[in-house]
Amino acid sequence: MRYSQFLITTLRDNPAEAEVMSHRLMVRSGMIRKLAAGIYSVLPLGQRVLHKTISIIREEMNRAGALEITLPIVQPAELWLESKRWNAYGKELLRFKDRHDRNFCLGPTHEEVITDLVRNTISSYRQLPLNLYQIHTKFRDEIRPRFGVMRAREFLMKDAYSFDRDEENAERSYQKMYQAYCAIFTRLGLTFRAVEADTGPIGGSFSHEFMVLAETGEDTIVSCTACDYAANLEKAEIGNEVFARNTTSKKRMQRVHTPGKKTVEEVSRFLGVPPSTLIKTLIFETPEGPIAALVRGDHDVNETKLKSILKCAEIFLADEDRIQELTNAPRGFTGPLGLSGIRIIADNALRSGTDYVIGGNEQDVHIMHVCPDIDFHVDIFCDIRCARDGDPCRRCGARLKTSRGIEVGHIFKLGTKYSEAMHATFLDEKGRELPFVMGCYGIGVGRTVAAAIEQLHDEHGIIFPQSIAPFDLVIVPVNSKDAIQMRIAEDLYHEAQRAAIDVILDDRDERPGSKFADADLIGIPVRLTVGKYAVSDKSIDIKVRKTGAVHKVTVDNAIPFVIQQLNAERL
Repeated sequence: MRYSQFLITTLRDNPAEAEVMSHRLMVRSGMIRKLAAGIYSVLPLGQRVLHKTISIIREEMNRAGALEITLPIVQPAELWLESKRWNAYGKELLRFKDRHDRNFCLGPTHEEVITDLVRNTISSYRQLPLNLYQIHTKFRDEIRPRFGVMRAREFLMKDAYSFDRDEENAERSYQKMYQAYCAIFTRLGLTFRAVEADTGPIGGSFSHEFMVLAETGEDTIVSCTACDYAANLEKAEIGNEVFARNTTSKKRMQRVHTPGKKTVEEVSRFLGVPPSTLIKTLIFETPEGPIAALVRGDHDVNETKLKSILKCAEIFLADEDRIQELTNAPRGFTGPLGLSGIRIIADNALRSGTDYVIGGNEQDVHIMHVCPDIDFHVDIFCDIRCARDGDPCRRCGARLKTSRGIEVGHIFKLGTKYSEAMHATFLDEKGRELPFVMGCYGIGVGRTVAAAIEQLHDEHGIIFPQSIAPFDLVIVPVNSKDAIQMRIAEDLYHEAQRAAIDVILDDRDERPGSKFADADLIGIPVRLTVGKYAVSDKSIDIKVRKTGAVHKVTVDNAIPFVIQQLNAERL
């Protein structure tokens, strides 16, 4: 490929709307252009990166025994009504009517469609296990699309769905996909972690997120410093580090006047006590009625854990009027003492300690020297808070640490959620009609590319891994008007092509600095510069983008040296 024959439209300045580095660099390098909010056109340079990413995904999915299909993006409402997600999914589901006034949606995911396909195609256990996948466009009407393709409304996704006869075989399918995903992200040249995660609106019993580690990541990853335990912040379990409670020297409870002091910071400063000695009492509304969730003042309630404990699909914080009704006090002065008919759930960290401060359920009043489950009743002690650095690991007791990551893949054990709802069944060897046991496995393709850029860039631009770089090698003649330089560059270009190197020749009549800047911006792994020394002493410079190292080699040895550098990165 030659620059003169390829559409590369690089920009020197960052786009005004770009908030994160991947968005800036994908626009500046000429990979994408915005059409509407959260909707992007992919230009030839971006298309090459996507194709290479897709090729790796497809190879590993095929190697794991999955079969590729293509499902419609337009989906009838009837299927979503069967699964009971038509109303539950929310406004992200773009609904519309066709000319016959029939309801349809643009697919944000394809559980309903694939379940319908399989229930009308597979009838016997002999046809199982089955894993079908596609690499296709999805649409989710995000309320606030941002970060370029990282959180777009229209996006490219690989989604796979497994169908098995029982839980044991479903576990095998899940593990195959887990290993396939590890292979995919390893081949893509990314530093990643597989972490336990909540299943969210997809449903199911268990899931793992695959996170690309990046300081700019939106998600918090919690991992153990000793064992291999890792989870996202929503799911991360905390070890039960409880110390014996000594109540022999407990002080008597004391009501104190705290005028206008509502927040943890205000109360702790006013009373001269650390935030860890306060108890936050949060009132949540649930389908079974209101509950009070208690955590230390320096901790935060984890609503995902709380929903799991309560076995509720949805919970929400009570509003100001409801708090006043239940506690006789405004928000900020709620406490667990004297709450009537409200179930109290306290975090494990409150099991020890005898000298806490709580809200007095009266305006401008707090109560000091309180001991949980002695001065007030606790229905359940359990893990309901967000993990943080230094907390004990539930698996081995060592310390947890937090880091930042970007979710690029998610695998789920769906169980029979969709097959039962949509009556998707097969006959076993005894002639019994049983529901399929399902799994679901997704990778955001464009999001993966963006995550790679977030993880791998510097002040000059992108540092693509060789596996997904738009080109392996760029050959830059310093002076395109110098016939001898151009002849040497052309010879090297053809030699690289014969060696199956994905090469581009920068044959533009531009200043050398502009050519070098574009090569760095685009993130091509190796740059070969043909200058005056190529003519005078047959030597050229080869720069490795990842390390910045510049090597001077002879013209004859240039392409073998490039091959050596590319092979070293593949390892």
